[in-house]
Amino acid sequence: MLQLGGAWFALVLLFASDWQAMADQWWNSSTYNHILLVPAITGWLIWLRVSQLRRLAPSIWWPGLIAVAVACLIWVLGAFAAFTLLRQIGAVGLLSATALLVLGPRVCAGLIFPLSYLAFLVPFGDELVPPLQTITARLTIALTHLSGIPAQINGVFIDTPAGLFEVAEACSGVKFLIAMIALGVLIANVCFVSWKRRAGFLVLAIVAPILANGVRAWGTIYIAQSKGAAYAGGVDHIIYGWVFFAMVIALVLALSWRFFDRAVEDQMIDATALAASPLLDRLEKARLHWIAGLAGLLAVVLGGQAWARVADRQSAAVPTQLALPVVSGWHRIDYRPAIWWEPRADGAEHRLLGRYADASGRKVDVFYALYSAQSEGREAGGYGEGALRPDSPWAWTANGPEVPHAKAERLIAEGRVERLAETYYRTGTLLTGSNIRLKLANIEDRLLLRPRPTMVLILSAEAGTASTPEASLAAFRQATGPLDAWMDRMARLR
Repeated sequence: MLQLGGAWFALVLLFASDWQAMADQWWNSSTYNHILLVPAITGWLIWLRVSQLRRLAPSIWWPGLIAVAVACLIWVLGAFAAFTLLRQIGAVGLLSATALLVLGPRVCAGLIFPLSYLAFLVPFGDELVPPLQTITARLTIALTHLSGIPAQINGVFIDTPAGLFEVAEACSGVKFLIAMIALGVLIANVCFVSWKRRAGFLVLAIVAPILANGVRAWGTIYIAQSKGAAYAGGVDHIIYGWVFFAMVIALVLALSWRFFDRAVEDQMIDATALAASPLLDRLEKARLHWIAGLAGLLAVVLGGQAWARVADRQSAAVPTQLALPVVSGWHRIDYRPAIWWEPRADGAEHRLLGRYADASGRKVDVFYALYSAQSEGREAGGYGEGALRPDSPWAWTANGPEVPHAKAERLIAEGRVERLAETYYRTGTLLTGSNIRLKLANIEDRLLLRPRPTMVLILSAEAGTASTPEASLAAFRQATGPLDAWMDRMARLR
């Protein structure tokens, strides 16, 4: 165990930037405050198994190096794509993989759940916010109508006699959902033996907070009808933070209590069965001297980091100056949006923003960004980058209509100005609206040490002008011709 502790300490130091980034989120983001308990919970889970684990002998197991290499590769791929979540998954995965290397298959079979529970150290969940906003808004409007309150819904905005309510990111319920998932997985392991009961409890642990969040949002609107929006907001903050979801947890546990099928005196693992397992006997024969095992661990980790550093120095040549091109049938006009809108592209070498109009009065706003490379702090598809920046008056309401190779979003500002934005990513021969596909293409370039520029094009139009946003954007795309070639010409690649 001392060898494992030393190896873990060394890994945390080698990947200190990733652990520091995770710790910052645990401490400063209310969405991830529950993760501060995960190390203590993991220690408690191990302690529950200690009496049985003492009957098993650890061994250095060379196939554990394969697991270490896989975890390191995940980290490397995350570094290649400037994908923070993937880097953090790799950094945490290295802890479990190293345990497999240092302790061997038999001991790790007894520790499989605590080692797997370490996955909750990774702060994930931001990707769930938009769908949770939509689900909450639909639940809320249904309950609002059932309670006899006249209301209209526009994406995540609900208009009632008491005012306009937004199901904002903070109201999506994501923070309680991911905390409830972590709690649900823990209780499923500690309190249940039957896999069917475990699965049923996990379904309840996921569904309950989603439904409860819809009820909470409806309750805010219901109170606002008689007490006013300000009063309802204050009550919502207190109840949501301290009372309501504590009651939800209590209710979930109360409903599940009678189905708990693990007795208090039951051991969490059966060391006798693990010691007698023929499969573990065969696996454990692949032993390695501890010096060779730790040397292999160090070689894999340092090799992966060196590979990432070499790839990080790769960058494509980009022009010193760029300009928005002439578009047939359209002309440039002053950029004067009803409410200022400017996408974010931190780290890009070039950022262009302008407005085009045609003879019929249709207007389209064009944003273009060019990156010589993708790395930490300069991610085309990173959080807060693109059409909807967190520090702006704009809010997401719903996905827009499907457009080939694009991600379409409907935005609104101050509850009155609507905008449709289409985002296109371009690198190499790829044109896509998918951030994941962009990341995969960036990863491929880094693996091959092939420097290629990355481009972002956002076409947007406000509602309430001479034409619908959809029609204006379609007319503009027709005038530019194929957007992949148009974007390449702006970067002077053609």
